[in-house]
Amino acid sequence: MSIHLVGGGWPLVDEGAVYRPFFDEVTAHAETAGKLDGARLVLVLVRDGDGPQKYAEIVTAYEQLAKIVPVPVISAEGRPIEPSVFADADGIVVWGGLTPAYRQSLEPSFGEIRRQVASGVPYLGFSAGAAIAAEHAIVGGWKIDAVEIGTEDASEDLEQLTVEQGIGLIDLAVDVHAAQWGSVSRLIAAVEAGVVDGGVAIDEHTALIVGDGPLRVAGRGSVWKVTPDSGSVRVSTAGADAS
Repeated sequence: MSIHLVGGGWPLVDEGAVYRPFFDEVTAHAETAGKLDGARLVLVLVRDGDGPQKYAEIVTAYEQLAKIVPVPVISAEGRPIEPSVFADADGIVVWGGLTPAYRQSLEPSFGEIRRQVASGVPYLGFSAGAAIAAEHAIVGGWKIDAVEIGTEDASEDLEQLTVEQGIGLIDLAVDVHAAQWGSVSRLIAAVEAGVVDGGVAIDEHTALIVGDGPLRVAGRGSVWKVTPDSGSVRVSTAGADAS
Protein backbone atom coordinates (compact mmCIF):
# COMPACT_ATOMS: atom_id res chain seq x y z
CA MET A 1 0.00 0.00 0.00
CA SER A 2 1.13 3.54 -0.75
CA ILE A 3 1.19 7.17 0.34
CA HIS A 4 -0.55 9.42 -2.16
CA LEU A 5 0.31 13.14 -2.01
CA VAL A 6 -1.91 15.46 -4.05
CA GLY A 7 -0.79 19.04 -4.62
CA GLY A 8 -4.32 20.46 -4.52
CA GLY A 9 -6.84 21.29 -7.21
CA TRP A 10 -10.57 20.63 -6.89
CA PRO A 11 -13.06 19.46 -8.14
CA LEU A 12 -12.15 16.21 -9.86
CA VAL A 13 -10.72 16.42 -13.37
CA ASP A 14 -9.84 13.74 -15.92
CA GLU A 15 -12.41 11.37 -14.40
CA GLY A 16 -10.55 11.34 -11.11
CA ALA A 17 -7.31 9.98 -12.58
CA VAL A 18 -5.22 11.38 -9.71
CA TYR A 19 -7.29 9.47 -7.14
CA ARG A 20 -7.90 6.14 -8.86
CA PRO A 21 -4.64 4.47 -7.76
CA PHE A 22 -5.51 5.33 -4.14
CA PHE A 23 -9.04 3.98 -4.39
CA ASP A 24 -7.79 0.80 -6.08
CA GLU A 25 -5.63 0.23 -2.98
CA VAL A 26 -8.44 1.14 -0.58
CA THR A 27 -10.78 -1.32 -2.29
CA ALA A 28 -8.16 -4.07 -2.22
CA HIS A 29 -7.56 -3.49 1.49
CA ALA A 30 -11.28 -3.81 2.25
CA GLU A 31 -11.65 -6.93 0.13
CA THR A 32 -8.72 -8.57 1.89
CA ALA A 33 -10.45 -7.82 5.21
CA GLY A 34 -13.65 -9.43 3.91
CA LYS A 35 -15.71 -6.24 4.00
CA LEU A 36 -18.68 -6.55 1.64
CA ASP A 37 -20.41 -3.22 2.31
CA GLY A 38 -17.55 -1.03 1.10
CA ALA A 39 -14.21 0.30 2.22
CA ARG A 40 -14.07 2.19 5.51
CA LEU A 41 -12.61 5.56 4.48
CA VAL A 42 -11.63 7.96 7.26
CA LEU A 43 -11.91 11.49 5.89
CA VAL A 44 -10.29 14.23 7.99
CA LEU A 45 -11.19 17.90 7.59
CA VAL A 46 -9.90 20.64 9.89
CA ARG A 47 -11.87 23.70 8.89
CA ASP A 48 -13.84 26.47 10.51
CA GLY A 49 -17.38 26.89 9.23
CA ASP A 50 -17.60 24.90 6.01
CA GLY A 51 -16.46 21.46 7.18
CA PRO A 52 -19.79 19.61 6.81
CA GLN A 53 -20.52 21.13 3.40
CA LYS A 54 -17.03 20.34 2.08
CA TYR A 55 -17.24 16.82 3.49
CA ALA A 56 -20.50 16.17 1.64
CA GLU A 57 -18.99 17.48 -1.60
CA ILE A 58 -15.93 15.27 -1.29
CA VAL A 59 -17.93 12.14 -0.45
CA THR A 60 -20.20 12.69 -3.46
CA ALA A 61 -17.15 12.84 -5.72
CA TYR A 62 -15.37 9.89 -4.12
CA GLU A 63 -18.44 7.66 -4.35
CA GLN A 64 -18.02 7.84 -8.12
CA LEU A 65 -14.62 6.17 -7.78
CA ALA A 66 -15.22 3.33 -5.30
CA LYS A 67 -17.69 1.69 -2.97
CA ILE A 68 -16.93 3.36 0.35
CA VAL A 69 -18.25 3.69 3.86
CA PRO A 70 -17.14 7.23 4.70
CA VAL A 71 -16.19 8.08 8.27
CA PRO A 72 -16.34 11.85 8.90
CA VAL A 73 -13.69 13.36 11.14
CA ILE A 74 -14.56 17.06 11.02
CA SER A 75 -12.70 19.29 13.44
CA ALA A 76 -12.63 23.01 14.08
CA GLU A 77 -9.19 24.59 13.93
CA GLY A 78 -7.36 24.17 17.21
CA ARG A 79 -9.33 21.11 18.34
CA PRO A 80 -7.29 17.90 18.76
CA ILE A 81 -8.22 14.73 16.85
CA GLU A 82 -8.10 11.51 18.88
CA PRO A 83 -6.18 8.50 17.52
CA SER A 84 -9.19 6.18 17.98
CA VAL A 85 -10.97 7.66 14.93
CA PHE A 86 -8.55 5.77 12.66
CA ALA A 87 -9.47 2.32 13.97
CA ASP A 88 -10.35 -0.31 11.35
CA ALA A 89 -9.63 2.06 8.45
CA ASP A 90 -9.18 0.80 4.89
CA GLY A 91 -7.94 4.22 3.80
CA ILE A 92 -7.13 7.59 5.32
CA VAL A 93 -7.72 10.93 3.60
CA VAL A 94 -6.43 14.16 5.14
CA TRP A 95 -7.89 17.09 3.23
CA GLY A 96 -6.87 20.70 2.73
CA GLY A 97 -7.23 24.05 4.41
CA LEU A 98 -4.91 25.92 6.75
CA THR A 99 -1.80 23.74 7.03
CA PRO A 100 -0.74 24.82 10.56
CA ALA A 101 -4.25 24.01 11.81
CA TYR A 102 -4.16 20.50 10.35
CA ARG A 103 -0.75 19.86 11.88
CA GLN A 104 -1.90 21.06 15.30
CA SER A 105 -5.15 19.10 15.35
CA LEU A 106 -3.63 15.86 14.08
CA GLU A 107 -0.47 15.91 16.19
CA PRO A 108 -1.97 13.63 18.90
CA SER A 109 -2.71 11.07 16.16
CA PHE A 110 0.62 11.14 14.29
CA GLY A 111 1.78 7.88 15.85
CA GLU A 112 -1.50 6.09 15.10
CA ILE A 113 -1.52 7.26 11.47
CA ARG A 114 2.05 5.97 11.05
CA ARG A 115 1.00 2.66 12.59
CA GLN A 116 -1.99 2.31 10.28
CA VAL A 117 0.05 3.10 7.17
CA ALA A 118 2.83 0.71 8.24
CA SER A 119 0.17 -2.00 8.58
CA GLY A 120 -0.92 -1.51 4.97
CA VAL A 121 -3.59 1.21 5.09
CA PRO A 122 -3.17 3.64 2.15
CA TYR A 123 -2.94 7.36 2.94
CA LEU A 124 -4.01 10.26 0.73
CA GLY A 125 -2.99 13.78 1.67
CA PHE A 126 -4.56 16.63 -0.27
CA SER A 127 -2.82 20.03 -0.08
CA ALA A 128 -2.35 20.52 3.68
CA GLY A 129 -2.69 16.76 4.13
CA ALA A 130 0.23 16.26 1.74
CA ALA A 131 2.42 18.91 3.38
CA ILE A 132 2.08 17.49 6.89
CA ALA A 133 2.79 13.92 5.74
CA ALA A 134 6.51 14.74 5.80
CA GLU A 135 8.79 14.14 8.77
CA HIS A 136 9.77 17.82 8.61
CA ALA A 137 6.70 19.65 7.36
CA ILE A 138 6.75 23.03 5.64
CA VAL A 139 3.63 24.58 7.14
CA GLY A 140 3.91 28.10 5.75
CA GLY A 141 5.70 31.42 5.62
CA TRP A 142 6.86 33.73 2.87
CA LYS A 143 10.10 35.17 4.30
CA ILE A 144 13.40 34.08 5.79
CA ASP A 145 14.28 36.98 8.07
CA ALA A 146 13.65 40.00 5.78
CA VAL A 147 14.12 38.12 2.50
CA GLU A 148 10.98 37.28 0.56
CA ILE A 149 10.98 33.68 -0.65
CA GLY A 150 7.47 33.47 -2.04
CA THR A 151 4.14 35.18 -2.20
CA GLU A 152 2.29 36.28 0.92
CA ASP A 153 -0.88 34.79 -0.58
CA ALA A 154 0.60 31.32 -0.05
CA SER A 155 1.92 32.02 3.45
CA GLU A 156 -0.72 30.06 5.44
CA ASP A 157 -1.02 33.12 7.72
CA LEU A 158 2.66 32.86 8.70
CA GLU A 159 5.36 35.40 7.89
CA GLN A 160 8.56 33.46 8.55
CA LEU A 161 9.28 30.14 6.87
CA THR A 162 8.05 27.58 9.37
CA VAL A 163 9.06 23.92 9.45
CA GLU A 164 7.61 21.70 12.17
CA GLN A 165 7.30 18.03 12.98
CA GLY A 166 4.90 16.30 10.61
CA ILE A 167 3.31 12.86 10.58
CA GLY A 168 6.57 11.30 9.41
CA LEU A 169 5.32 9.15 6.53
CA ILE A 170 8.09 10.30 4.17
CA ASP A 171 11.57 11.77 4.60
CA LEU A 172 11.29 14.52 1.97
CA ALA A 173 9.67 17.86 2.77
CA VAL A 174 6.53 18.59 0.73
CA ASP A 175 5.17 21.84 -0.66
CA VAL A 176 1.94 22.05 -2.64
CA HIS A 177 0.13 24.13 -5.29
CA ALA A 178 3.63 24.36 -6.78
CA ALA A 179 3.15 26.04 -10.16
CA GLN A 180 -0.16 27.64 -9.21
CA TRP A 181 1.06 29.40 -6.03
CA GLY A 182 4.73 29.64 -6.92
CA SER A 183 5.65 27.61 -3.85
CA VAL A 184 8.63 26.01 -5.61
CA SER A 185 10.65 29.09 -4.62
CA ARG A 186 9.81 28.54 -0.95
CA LEU A 187 11.02 24.96 -1.13
CA ILE A 188 14.21 26.03 -2.92
CA ALA A 189 14.89 28.61 -0.21
CA ALA A 190 14.22 26.08 2.55
CA VAL A 191 16.68 23.58 1.05
CA GLU A 192 19.29 26.24 0.31
CA ALA A 193 19.06 27.51 3.90
CA GLY A 194 19.46 23.98 5.24
CA VAL A 195 16.10 24.08 7.00
CA VAL A 196 15.15 20.84 5.21
CA ASP A 197 17.45 18.32 3.54
CA GLY A 198 15.45 18.18 0.31
CA GLY A 199 11.89 18.02 -0.86
CA VAL A 200 9.22 17.99 -3.52
CA ALA A 201 6.71 20.61 -4.63
CA ILE A 202 3.58 19.14 -6.23
CA ASP A 203 1.37 20.88 -8.79
CA GLU A 204 -2.40 20.92 -8.50
CA HIS A 205 -4.27 17.98 -10.04
CA THR A 206 -1.11 15.94 -9.59
CA ALA A 207 -0.17 13.15 -7.19
CA LEU A 208 3.17 11.81 -6.03
CA ILE A 209 2.75 8.15 -5.08
CA VAL A 210 5.26 6.74 -2.61
CA GLY A 211 5.24 2.98 -2.08
CA ASP A 212 7.26 -0.10 -2.81
CA GLY A 213 9.50 0.52 -5.79
CA PRO A 214 10.18 3.80 -7.64
CA LEU A 215 8.23 6.99 -6.96
CA ARG A 216 5.29 7.46 -9.33
CA VAL A 217 3.52 10.57 -10.61
CA ALA A 218 -0.14 10.72 -11.68
CA GLY A 219 -2.17 13.59 -13.10
CA ARG A 220 -1.75 16.52 -15.43
CA GLY A 221 1.00 18.53 -13.68
CA SER A 222 4.56 18.11 -12.46
CA VAL A 223 6.41 17.20 -9.30
CA TRP A 224 9.40 19.47 -8.68
CA LYS A 225 12.26 17.82 -6.78
CA VAL A 226 14.75 20.05 -4.97
CA THR A 227 17.99 18.62 -3.57
CA PRO A 228 21.15 20.19 -2.12
CA ASP A 229 24.13 20.24 -4.47
CA SER A 230 27.56 21.41 -3.30
CA GLY A 231 26.37 24.54 -1.54
CA SER A 232 23.62 25.23 -4.07
CA VAL A 233 20.45 23.36 -5.05
CA ARG A 234 19.42 21.16 -7.94
CA VAL A 235 15.89 21.34 -9.33
CA SER A 236 14.35 18.64 -11.53
CA THR A 237 10.81 17.81 -12.59
CA ALA A 238 8.81 14.69 -13.27
CA GLY A 239 5.47 14.31 -14.98
CA ALA A 240 2.91 11.55 -15.10
CA ASP A 241 4.19 8.09 -15.86
CA ALA A 242 3.52 6.80 -19.35
CA SER A 243 0.87 4.10 -19.42
